[in-house]
Amino acid sequence: MKIKKIFLLFIFLILTSCVGYSSTGVLGTGVSIAIDPRTIGTQIDDSIMKKNLAAKLINMNSSYLLSVKTQVLDGRIFITGKVDNIEEKLKITKLAWETKGARSVKNDLRIKEKFNFKQSAKDVLITAQLRAVMIASKKITSVNYNIDTYKKNIYIYGIAQNQEEIEEIIKEAKLILDVEEVITSIFLVEDLRVVKN
Repeated sequence: MKIKKIFLLFIFLILTSCVGYSSTGVLGTGVSIAIDPRTIGTQIDDSIMKKNLAAKLINMNSSYLLSVKTQVLDGRIFITGKVDNIEEKLKITKLAWETKGARSVKNDLRIKEKFNFKQSAKDVLITAQLRAVMIASKKITSVNYNIDTYKKNIYIYGIAQNQEEIEEIIKEAKLILDVEEVITSIFLVEDLRVVKN
């Protein structure tokens, strides 16, 4: 069992380390360093924190590789996904706080329920619709955001250029059919510790 965990950790680290900083950045898939307002140093620090936390989570339970998502923005850790019970949620929160450099932890983990294909498909559709609207909008720098949807609730994480951009994202998210709640963790560029000059 221990060998299996080590093997999974090794595969995970190889796969995640294949992402180049020059083309896709560290905020998430497809994020360009040129567009990300954080300094290169802050982006690298956030990426290291994310990988360290991911390694701890996989070591704790290898199934977390697929069921738990983490995001780090300017030292702030965001956790989404599903776990079996409340004790696991608390342990993951503790691990996140123990990550070197953590400034805050927001844990939006949910307790697993019976799989519902219809609900999961609807969540995927909601995410895709919001992503498409954000890409098409000239008022939103879409690559600076990550979106998760769970039971018709949209979770949006990212960095906005200004307050109008935040308001536009929330407005567009609320217009999507079947959305029940929009939960945002969006920071303004000016609120980051260090930004590019």
